[in-house]
Amino acid sequence: MVATVIVEQASGGSDGTPGSEDEIETSTRLQTKDQFAITDTTYPIPIPESGFNYSYWIHVYLKITGAPSVKINNVRFYSDGAIGWNFGTDGELRRGNRDAGDKGAPMDTEYDVATGTEGITGHSIEDAENGHDYYNAQTTKTADVASDVVGSPATLDSTDHTTTGKCKAVVLQAKVASDATQGEQTDETLTLKYDEI
Repeated sequence: MVATVIVEQASGGSDGTPGSEDEIETSTRLQTKDQFAITDTTYPIPIPESGFNYSYWIHVYLKITGAPSVKINNVRFYSDGAIGWNFGTDGELRRGNRDAGDKGAPMDTEYDVATGTEGITGHSIEDAENGHDYYNAQTTKTADVASDVVGSPATLDSTDHTTTGKCKAVVLQAKVASDATQGEQTDETLTLKYDEI
Protein backbone atom coordinates (compact mmCIF):
# COMPACT_ATOMS: atom_id res chain seq x y z
CA MET A 1 0.00 0.00 0.00
CA VAL A 2 1.26 3.48 -0.88
CA ALA A 3 1.89 5.65 2.17
CA THR A 4 -0.06 8.81 2.91
CA VAL A 5 2.35 11.64 3.71
CA ILE A 6 1.68 15.32 4.46
CA VAL A 7 3.94 18.30 5.19
CA GLU A 8 3.46 20.01 8.56
CA GLN A 9 4.83 22.97 10.46
CA ALA A 10 5.07 23.02 14.24
CA SER A 11 4.82 26.16 16.36
CA GLY A 12 4.23 27.31 19.91
CA GLY A 13 4.01 25.04 22.93
CA SER A 14 7.19 24.19 24.81
CA ASP A 15 10.48 22.51 24.00
CA GLY A 16 9.69 18.90 23.05
CA THR A 17 5.95 19.62 22.79
CA PRO A 18 4.66 21.70 19.86
CA GLY A 19 1.56 23.73 20.61
CA SER A 20 0.24 23.61 17.03
CA GLU A 21 0.95 21.35 14.09
CA ASP A 22 -0.49 22.68 10.86
CA GLU A 23 -0.52 21.08 7.43
CA ILE A 24 1.26 23.14 4.80
CA GLU A 25 -1.05 22.72 1.83
CA THR A 26 0.36 25.43 -0.43
CA SER A 27 2.88 27.64 1.38
CA THR A 28 4.20 29.00 4.65
CA ARG A 29 5.66 32.33 5.73
CA LEU A 30 8.82 33.30 7.61
CA GLN A 31 8.02 36.11 10.02
CA THR A 32 8.92 37.64 13.37
CA LYS A 33 6.36 35.69 15.36
CA ASP A 34 6.12 32.01 16.24
CA GLN A 35 2.94 31.11 14.37
CA PHE A 36 1.63 29.39 11.27
CA ALA A 37 -0.23 32.18 9.50
CA ILE A 38 0.41 32.21 5.78
CA THR A 39 -1.69 35.30 5.05
CA ASP A 40 -0.63 37.40 8.06
CA THR A 41 1.70 40.19 6.90
CA THR A 42 1.83 42.06 10.24
CA TYR A 43 5.12 40.47 11.36
CA PRO A 44 7.65 41.13 8.55
CA ILE A 45 11.39 40.98 9.17
CA PRO A 46 12.54 44.62 9.49
CA ILE A 47 15.81 45.61 7.85
CA PRO A 48 18.16 46.46 10.74
CA GLU A 49 20.23 49.66 10.89
CA SER A 50 23.28 47.45 11.41
CA GLY A 51 24.01 43.78 11.89
CA PHE A 52 21.22 41.28 11.21
CA ASN A 53 17.59 40.61 11.99
CA TYR A 54 16.17 37.10 11.84
CA SER A 55 12.83 35.46 11.31
CA TYR A 56 11.63 33.15 14.04
CA TRP A 57 12.84 29.71 12.97
CA ILE A 58 10.29 27.16 11.79
CA HIS A 59 10.19 23.35 11.95
CA VAL A 60 8.86 21.73 8.75
CA TYR A 61 8.57 17.95 8.49
CA LEU A 62 6.88 15.05 6.77
CA LYS A 63 4.14 13.31 8.74
CA ILE A 64 3.21 9.80 7.70
CA THR A 65 -0.53 9.42 8.28
CA GLY A 66 -0.96 6.17 6.33
CA ALA A 67 1.75 3.56 6.80
CA PRO A 68 3.88 2.43 3.82
CA SER A 69 3.77 -1.16 2.60
CA VAL A 70 7.43 -1.60 3.53
CA LYS A 71 9.22 1.62 4.52
CA ILE A 72 9.91 5.31 3.86
CA ASN A 73 13.46 6.58 4.23
CA ASN A 74 16.10 8.93 2.82
CA VAL A 75 14.14 12.15 3.43
CA ARG A 76 15.96 14.95 1.60
CA PHE A 77 15.58 18.71 1.32
CA TYR A 78 16.65 21.02 -1.51
CA SER A 79 16.04 24.26 -3.39
CA ASP A 80 16.62 25.29 -6.98
CA GLY A 81 19.88 26.89 -5.84
CA ALA A 82 18.76 30.40 -6.75
CA ILE A 83 16.96 31.89 -3.76
CA GLY A 84 15.65 35.12 -5.25
CA TRP A 85 15.27 37.05 -2.02
CA ASN A 86 17.58 39.98 -1.37
CA PHE A 87 18.88 39.37 2.15
CA GLY A 88 21.78 41.83 1.88
CA THR A 89 25.46 41.14 2.50
CA ASP A 90 25.94 37.80 4.28
CA GLY A 91 22.18 37.38 4.66
CA GLU A 92 20.60 34.09 3.62
CA LEU A 93 17.81 31.58 3.90
CA ARG A 94 19.42 29.08 6.25
CA ARG A 95 18.68 25.75 7.83
CA GLY A 96 19.92 24.10 10.98
CA ASN A 97 22.97 21.95 10.30
CA ARG A 98 24.78 19.05 11.93
CA ASP A 99 28.48 18.32 11.46
CA ALA A 100 27.75 14.67 10.64
CA GLY A 101 24.74 12.45 10.00
CA ASP A 102 21.16 13.57 9.44
CA LYS A 103 20.63 17.33 9.31
CA GLY A 104 17.00 17.20 10.51
CA ALA A 105 15.84 17.72 14.09
CA PRO A 106 13.96 14.70 15.52
CA MET A 107 10.31 15.50 16.18
CA ASP A 108 9.15 15.99 18.89
CA THR A 109 12.16 15.35 21.13
CA GLU A 110 14.36 18.05 19.57
CA TYR A 111 11.57 20.52 18.82
CA ASP A 112 12.79 23.86 20.19
CA VAL A 113 10.38 26.79 20.56
CA ALA A 114 11.36 29.84 18.49
CA THR A 115 11.86 33.01 20.53
CA GLY A 116 12.86 36.62 19.99
CA THR A 117 11.28 40.07 20.01
CA GLU A 118 8.01 39.91 18.09
CA GLY A 119 7.88 42.28 15.17
CA ILE A 120 11.65 42.93 15.31
CA THR A 121 13.77 39.77 15.21
CA GLY A 122 13.93 36.17 16.21
CA HIS A 123 16.93 34.72 17.98
CA SER A 124 19.49 33.25 15.63
CA ILE A 125 19.67 29.46 15.44
CA GLU A 126 23.36 30.01 16.28
CA ASP A 127 22.76 32.23 19.34
CA ALA A 128 24.83 30.82 22.22
CA GLU A 129 22.15 31.48 24.84
CA ASN A 130 18.83 31.50 22.96
CA GLY A 131 19.63 29.49 19.83
CA HIS A 132 18.33 26.09 18.78
CA ASP A 133 19.65 23.54 21.28
CA TYR A 134 19.93 20.72 18.73
CA TYR A 135 22.34 22.71 16.55
CA ASN A 136 24.20 24.86 19.08
CA ALA A 137 26.96 22.37 19.87
CA GLN A 138 27.87 21.89 16.21
CA THR A 139 30.91 23.43 14.54
CA THR A 140 28.80 24.55 11.57
CA LYS A 141 25.40 25.33 13.11
CA THR A 142 23.64 26.50 9.93
CA ALA A 143 23.90 26.04 6.17
CA ASP A 144 22.75 28.23 3.27
CA VAL A 145 19.65 26.69 1.65
CA ALA A 146 20.93 27.89 -1.75
CA SER A 147 23.64 25.23 -1.40
CA ASP A 148 21.03 22.46 -0.99
CA VAL A 149 20.28 21.56 -4.60
CA VAL A 150 18.77 18.53 -6.35
CA GLY A 151 22.23 17.12 -7.10
CA SER A 152 23.43 17.67 -3.53
CA PRO A 153 20.42 17.74 -1.19
CA ALA A 154 20.55 17.85 2.60
CA THR A 155 19.69 14.46 4.09
CA LEU A 156 17.23 15.21 6.87
CA ASP A 157 16.28 11.69 7.93
CA SER A 158 17.87 8.36 7.01
CA THR A 159 15.66 6.39 9.41
CA ASP A 160 13.52 3.54 8.06
CA HIS A 161 9.92 4.56 8.82
CA THR A 162 7.62 1.54 8.68
CA THR A 163 4.55 2.97 10.40
CA THR A 164 2.77 6.29 10.94
CA GLY A 165 4.58 9.16 12.64
CA LYS A 166 6.80 12.18 12.05
CA CYS A 167 10.07 12.38 10.18
CA LYS A 168 12.90 14.68 11.28
CA ALA A 169 12.30 18.39 10.60
CA VAL A 170 14.18 20.90 8.54
CA VAL A 171 14.60 24.02 10.68
CA LEU A 172 14.50 27.17 8.52
CA GLN A 173 15.28 30.82 9.25
CA ALA A 174 15.79 34.03 7.25
CA LYS A 175 18.84 36.17 8.09
CA VAL A 176 18.46 39.79 6.90
CA ALA A 177 21.29 42.34 6.70
CA SER A 178 21.19 46.14 6.90
CA ASP A 179 21.63 46.50 3.11
CA ALA A 180 18.75 44.18 2.18
CA THR A 181 16.07 45.35 -0.23
CA GLN A 182 12.78 46.41 1.34
CA GLY A 183 9.52 44.89 0.17
CA GLU A 184 7.72 41.58 -0.06
CA GLN A 185 9.88 38.92 -1.63
CA THR A 186 8.80 36.47 -4.33
CA ASP A 187 7.68 32.94 -3.55
CA GLU A 188 10.37 30.26 -3.41
CA THR A 189 9.93 26.55 -4.04
CA LEU A 190 11.62 24.26 -1.54
CA THR A 191 11.35 20.48 -1.87
CA LEU A 192 11.10 17.62 0.61
CA LYS A 193 11.59 14.25 -1.07
CA TYR A 194 11.69 10.68 0.21
CA ASP A 195 12.10 7.11 -0.95
CA GLU A 196 9.30 4.59 -0.47
CA ILE A 197 10.03 0.89 -0.74
